[in-house]
Amino acid sequence: MPVLFGVILLDLIGFGIVIPILPFLSPKLGADKMDIALIIVSYAICAGLCGPFWGRLSDRMGRKPVIMICLAGAALSYVMLALASQLWMVFVARGFAGVMAGNFGVASAMMADITTPKNRARGMGMIGAAFGLGIILGPMIGGLLSGDSASFTLPCLFAGVMSLLAIFAAAVLLKESLPHEKRVAHSEQHATGQQLSFYSLLRQTGNRLLLLQYVLHNAGMSSLTYLLPLWVGDVLGWGPREVGIVFGIQGALMVIFQGGLLGPLVSTLGEWQLLRIALSAFFLALLIAAFATTMPVMVGAMFLAMTGATMCMPLLNTIVTHRTPGEYRGRMLGMTGAASSWGRVLGPLMAGTNLAVFGYRGAWLGCACIALLYLAWAFREYALQTAPAGLDKY
Repeated sequence: MPVLFGVILLDLIGFGIVIPILPFLSPKLGADKMDIALIIVSYAICAGLCGPFWGRLSDRMGRKPVIMICLAGAALSYVMLALASQLWMVFVARGFAGVMAGNFGVASAMMADITTPKNRARGMGMIGAAFGLGIILGPMIGGLLSGDSASFTLPCLFAGVMSLLAIFAAAVLLKESLPHEKRVAHSEQHATGQQLSFYSLLRQTGNRLLLLQYVLHNAGMSSLTYLLPLWVGDVLGWGPREVGIVFGIQGALMVIFQGGLLGPLVSTLGEWQLLRIALSAFFLALLIAAFATTMPVMVGAMFLAMTGATMCMPLLNTIVTHRTPGEYRGRMLGMTGAASSWGRVLGPLMAGTNLAVFGYRGAWLGCACIALLYLAWAFREYALQTAPAGLDKY
């Protein structure tokens, strides 16, 4: 667990470095606000198309080699971004980064391999805590390295170095979690065509509607991360340094909640009850953001929204791994990773359109509608979980 945590942390520091700088740096190459949304979408589309492939590959050849391949691709994508001198080069670099973005799903599958059902929420919380620390350190480093000149080169090269360090750590310290016999059995099923189809796997595991929530979750979260830098930049006059600090503080909150509190909270409340609370906070915060006019209320709403939303992902991953047989975890989490990516396609496009037509209030209310659908599903599932036997069909 600690080694996997460290590898993912190094990778996510590199990922986090580019978060606060793209909305400010891309306009230097001629991008407008919709172009920024499309840059985010280009990454997400490629990740959505390739996510299931990385999950299936990890079931066949093991988690460790796939993680290392994806880290190498990430390092190369950061170098490409550092060398970008025209807008199309930014699109190519982010698209390639999306192609290689299989690590989160594969790392979640590895965490499911090495944890028991009882402590799986804690393990998934550690993945979330690594993400939180990456969000602390990455944006802060990106904002500081970009400096007053707001240059791509140094932050992106530093991100590439982080991915290279993660490759080295994985090669030396990380142990394969998927036993050889399971990899062989999975390869034989693949060769003989005995594997479950995409739809059959979802139906047998009861994950059809659950998979949709990854779309809704990431549509809402990506809308938030797209709108936040633009919102505070236009309304408060903030730049990448201030945005990096906000993400850094939020990352600290993520580490506290996911790394330290998630396990005890799940033990006390259960996954479903905690998920409903987190989603309620997310929805309420987006409504507050829609009508916020002062800096404390704006920033407070963002902290509440991001804390609620980021608590949801390890809970969703815990639930989906409980429902999925071990030999299909990589594939299933590859599907959830792809669904997440399609949500990241939908979110910025919707938010960008709403922003252009209705302004920031309409954009935040659009995000709140997504969160409301997500929350309605959680209440429905919780009701089914607690319904007397025989009533679930109603």
